[in-house]
Amino acid sequence: MNHIFEVIDKTRRKIRLTRKQWEHITSPISPHAYMINHLDKIEQTLVNPDKTITSVNNDSKVNYYKYYKNRKQYLKIIVKYLNGEGFVITAHFVKNIN
Repeated sequence: MNHIFEVIDKTRRKIRLTRKQWEHITSPISPHAYMINHLDKIEQTLVNPDKTITSVNNDSKVNYYKYYKNRKQYLKIIVKYLNGEGFVITAHFVKNIN
């Protein structure tokens, strides 16, 4: 299997987190390596985001946000859509939606 998971978002599009991207996100040298403990939150955010924002610079990229009270932060996931299917590019916590 080449992906960690596949979900259907609220717009009924498929989104995949590939094994390659998961390794990139959670690499020990990545600034987002802590995400290794938050795989379930990534899935939850994609399925039921608080907000989605299409990138100003690239309309094939969409930012998914969900607020997590225990961290007092939003989980931001950047998804790129190709041929109607989404692929997770990165995921990390941020203080504000931007």
